[in-house]
Amino acid sequence: MKKLIRTTAAITLSLGLAASLAACNRGETAADGASVTLAVSTLNNPFFVDLRDGAQKEADAQGIDLSVVDAQNDSATQANQLATAATNGSAGVIINAVDTETAEAGLAPVVKAELPIVAVDRAVGDTKIASFVASDNVAGGEQAAKALAESIGGKGKIIVLEGVPGASATNERGEGFTKGLAEFKDIEVVSKQTANFDRAEALDVVTNLMQSNPDAVGVLAMNDEMALGAIQALGDKAGKDVKVVGFDGTDDGFKAVEAGTMVATIAQNPAELGKQSVQILSKSIKGEEVEANVQVAVDTVDEKNIAKYAGE
Repeated sequence: MKKLIRTTAAITLSLGLAASLAACNRGETAADGASVTLAVSTLNNPFFVDLRDGAQKEADAQGIDLSVVDAQNDSATQANQLATAATNGSAGVIINAVDTETAEAGLAPVVKAELPIVAVDRAVGDTKIASFVASDNVAGGEQAAKALAESIGGKGKIIVLEGVPGASATNERGEGFTKGLAEFKDIEVVSKQTANFDRAEALDVVTNLMQSNPDAVGVLAMNDEMALGAIQALGDKAGKDVKVVGFDGTDDGFKAVEAGTMVATIAQNPAELGKQSVQILSKSIKGEEVEANVQVAVDTVDEKNIAKYAGE
């Protein structure tokens, strides 16, 4: 009789473990203790470092093992990282895509593995995902354009620094720039050129563009890093003869606004983007319903309200 009881208990335990594993494979387990992958486009940018830190803090709070991989702005590298995530036991993936269009192919192994996906800051084409967490880039781009236009009195020649070609943030901020500048008929965009969201590249680009457009009075940049590179290129002209507006609200961006070399930056909250991405992926892993689109508010930060942000 005792042998029968022990045998029955063993069978019950085995069935219970099998059920637990099956539930885990279906994503029906609690997220606590789960391993998830955060695939970041680049960590050579303070914005994405803050995003990672926000995600890590929330993962720690939830008992989630967060594996962070850096694609260094290379789509092929990110595709390889995603393929690994699909087979290394990750319960889900958060992706900040290098490129919106190529991300779809890169995510194919993750989709095949039926892992929940949360896209953060940049869209991922037509890939089926649990949620897209992002700032309102179109509205932010419009705000940035208006801030620059007002700083130059609504007229003059300006330079636009664009981000990584194909990235949704580049496309959406560009759309916002166009909308914001539309009402200022006396502003002429004399050059649009990518600096790939990179400070050093923007330094070189603006140095060259100012030589060919010495009468430009403004630089509209799609992120703070490029705006800061423009400020370096402009030297003493920055904030005086040539107005500069950035986008992201990084610490260095806030310092430039305080110093008067940058007119304004559109402040996102990258740490909040990271935090909410982990929260949403955690819910998705548990099988809970999540919002398909989550927008984190952006604010125009200039000399009038910089004290509030620089002090944070």
